[in-house]
Formats: sequence, C-alpha cells, structure tokens
Amino acid sequence: MAAAILCCYCTPSSASPKQGTFDNSKARFCYGGKPGRFRGITMSQCKSSNNYSRFSPIEHKNVRQASRTLKQGKDMIISGIAPSKKEHGEELLGKLEVGLEELQNIVEERDRDRVALKQKELLNYVGGVEEDMVDGFPYEVPEEYSGMPLLKGRATVDMKVKVKDNPNLEDCVFRLVLDGYNAPVTAGNFLDLVERHFYDGMEIQRADGFVVQTGDPEGPAEGFIDPSTEKIRTIPLELMVSGDKAPVYGATLEELGRYKAQTKLPFNAFGTMAMARDEFEDNSASSQIFWLLKESELTPSNANILDGRYTVFGYVTENQDFLADLKVGDVIESMEVVSGLDNLVNPSYKIAG
Repeated sequence: MAAAILCCYCTPSSASPKQGTFDNSKARFCYGGKPGRFRGITMSQCKSSNNYSRFSPIEHKNVRQASRTLKQGKDMIISGIAPSKKEHGEELLGKLEVGLEELQNIVEERDRDRVALKQKELLNYVGGVEEDMVDGFPYEVPEEYSGMPLLKGRATVDMKVKVKDNPNLEDCVFRLVLDGYNAPVTAGNFLDLVERHFYDGMEIQRADGFVVQTGDPEGPAEGFIDPSTEKIRTIPLELMVSGDKAPVYGATLEELGRYKAQTKLPFNAFGTMAMARDEFEDNSASSQIFWLLKESELTPSNANILDGRYTVFGYVTENQDFLADLKVGDVIESMEVVSGLDNLVNPSYKIAG
C-alpha cells in the first residue's frame, strides 16, 4: 500500500548504558520510531530545536515536496485507515495538510522556535494517522511473555520533576510517549510500574551529560520486586527490526548474526527512552530507565553500540531540552498516565499485593 510519512531528522549522540555503570562511546540518535505503514514523505533536514541554526533552500524544498506528496497520495492513505477509525484519520490528515502550509510560511520567515514547535505538532498528527491504520494489535506476543503486562498500542505519561539548585528551573513536566507497537513487553512493564507509583519520589540517579537515568530502588535489589513472587521482575531484551512483523526477544542483533539489520526504534533522538540492563545479561532489565542526551553527527543511526543491544520503547515529546538540566538528586515528584491506559493488557498493579 502506497502511503506517506512525515519525518524530522535530528542530530545524534553517544552513550552506552547498562545497569549500574555506563561506557561513553559514540552513538547516533535522531527523531524516529513512529510505527505503522504511513511512510514516504521527508519533511525536512533539521537539528534539535535548541541547535537549529540555519535554513537552506533544501529545507524549503522538502516542505513543499511533503505537502505535494500528501495531497497526491491522500486518497491512498485514507484507503489504508481502519474503517472504524476512518473519520478520525481523515480529520488528522486535514490538520496535517493545513499544518504543512503553515510550516512553509514559518520556514520562509526563518523563525527557528516556531519551526520546531510546528514540526512537533505535525509529527503528532502523523503518529495519530499511523495508529488509525492499525485495526487491533498486529501480531501475537510469544507465549512465554504473553502473561506479562503488555502495552498493545501507544500511551502517554507526564513525568513531573522537582529540580534542585537551578534558579531558572524549579518544576518541569516531561511528556513521554510509549510505543507498544514496537515494544509491547517493555512499554507494558514501564506503564505498569507507573500505575504502581514506583517512580514517584525517586531521585535522578545518573546525569553524566550522555544520559539521565533512574529506576534503581532503595535497598540491595536493582529492580522492581514483584510482591506476588518476592523476586525481581525482569523482562527480555525486545527488538523490532525493520521488515519484521514482530519483535525478536532475548538476544542482541549481533548475537543473532543480523549485523545489517536496522531497528525500527533506533537511538537517534535527544530524549530517546530505553531500558538499562546488565551488560552481559540480555534479559536482566527490570525498572531502570534512561534517556539519551548528547548529540553527534559522526555516527549514523543503526551503526552504533546501542542499536540492537538495548530496547527503545518511547521518547520525550515535550520539554526534552530540559533533560540536560537535570542533576543527580533531582526528584521525580510523579508520573501520571495521560492516555492509553486502556491499551495495557495484564496489568499487575490491579492485583492485590
């Protein structure tokens, strides 16, 4: 099915996370990872909002090309939307069409801040249309993991952080979008912990300029203790590869011999959200999460030490620039589910104990 995607290529960065320690190595990040079959349009080549420094004729041309492609392929895109979601999908496509015209005017005015905001708005429309193309969940999770909390779709979480020792920033709310289409086990595990208020009151535990990390509870355990088993609940390494119909589990792409495979959710965005784990144990992730910070254009996406080795399951879509201002000791006051809780299957937080 011919369809289209609106995408923004941002600049990359470097880090190598695992539970407890980090190795600083070059890696590439960029905005990416919207699942579905809504692809074809490239909107612009850009940098993150705080580094976007210039406009070029190519950027103007790409916005115009995206607008033309959307208009020409609109009927084909609509034909790919699930019947039950057609009205909503058509509404989003209308907003996207108008928004592209508005973006063209903003680019011509060379307003960097407004360009970044408009791009974010349009990417949200794209994500919505992609989701409207899916009628039900597109694949079965392997039986051995099917009883775990699973996010069969997307969800949005607001994370409120109390910032210490920063006169310019006291409280900040980060909007997290979780991608259960590409990482249902990982995203489901995290959303279940959010509903348990596991992260509420927890401090930022690492902020080294490459990553921000949290999720290590007090005490000797390095993860979430499931009250029903009194053991650490762990989840498998979960990787959705471009071209595959379902994720692979329990092994890195290198271990599987898939050296040229590319993950659908690469480490290529400032604020990419992923699971930390023991470096030598693929299935040791539990509750420790991290966000990528640094950016570099030296290493391409899917050609670094992170892609194919750690599970990406979401991204920060609002206030991601402030992640770099967080320090060890800053407190997560709360995490609250904004939408998508109805996509969580097998929630353990509802079980007594």
